[in-house]
Amino acid sequence: MYLYHFGLSQLPFTLTPNTEFYLGLEPHKEALAVLLTALKTGEGFLKVVGEVGTGKTLICRKLLNEIPEHFVTAYIPNPYLNPDELRRAVAVELGVKQAQRMSAQLLTQRIQNRLLELHAKGHSVVLILDEAQALPAESLEALRLFTNLETESRKLLQVVLFGQPELNERLSSDSFRQLRQRITFSYQLRPMTASEVEHYIHHRMSVAGYKGASLFSDIICKGITKASQGIPRLVNILCHKMLMLCFGQGKYHISLAHLWAAVDDTEDAKLGVWYKYKIWWLVSMLFIMSATATGWFWLGGAA
Repeated sequence: MYLYHFGLSQLPFTLTPNTEFYLGLEPHKEALAVLLTALKTGEGFLKVVGEVGTGKTLICRKLLNEIPEHFVTAYIPNPYLNPDELRRAVAVELGVKQAQRMSAQLLTQRIQNRLLELHAKGHSVVLILDEAQALPAESLEALRLFTNLETESRKLLQVVLFGQPELNERLSSDSFRQLRQRITFSYQLRPMTASEVEHYIHHRMSVAGYKGASLFSDIICKGITKASQGIPRLVNILCHKMLMLCFGQGKYHISLAHLWAAVDDTEDAKLGVWYKYKIWWLVSMLFIMSATATGWFWLGGAA
């Protein structure tokens, strides 16, 4: 790979969410702040929605790392589970013994007893579900019933849902109005702006150990923003491909040709023909201005 070629200690643009590369972009910081504040106040249901690749799983892992110590967390990364499977998964996460063997009625009672036990010890319990748009309708209803468990002052179980926009579409149905009304805090993740994309790229290169001059120019970063629509996952894919192309040619600077090739090879990335001409025009103008300025300098020196 290109690690040695660019003096990197690790790959900077992998698709696996890694909190070591967490930058704290404005939308991510806001989402994390909303979640931590809402959890501390004991709210029942919380929701974070964002398009594919906007960093939901990374925020989810960051939340798990930063949640206060008195919280007990139950994390379910793949919630495509029927109600019985969901109950058993929650029970296992909470440390209920022999959860896979007992009846559904007994299991529900054991979960409630476990929640009361944890509450008596001063713990708050939060259930975190990633890809929540995949939850079957019956399981969403089971989640709502979970949050009926409460003391006089607070819920025994708080639930955080991370999902794609389809989750909002599903919850807008009248059949989910009871659950919808229990969601007290909701956050919509937005794509990155051009300046955030540039900061994001340079940050990941720095964390990966790069110490040279910037490989990705302002114009290249603007092209990446346009092609990726500011989606972090697509930014990672494009940058990884561009570094591979650059390494394959034995070069040390990312060019527009690398950008075009990476975009053409990435299904969800798009750059209109008009945008390509605009970029080439800008580069040509910069080159002409630079050449003109150099010419005037030498002419002035000769005079």
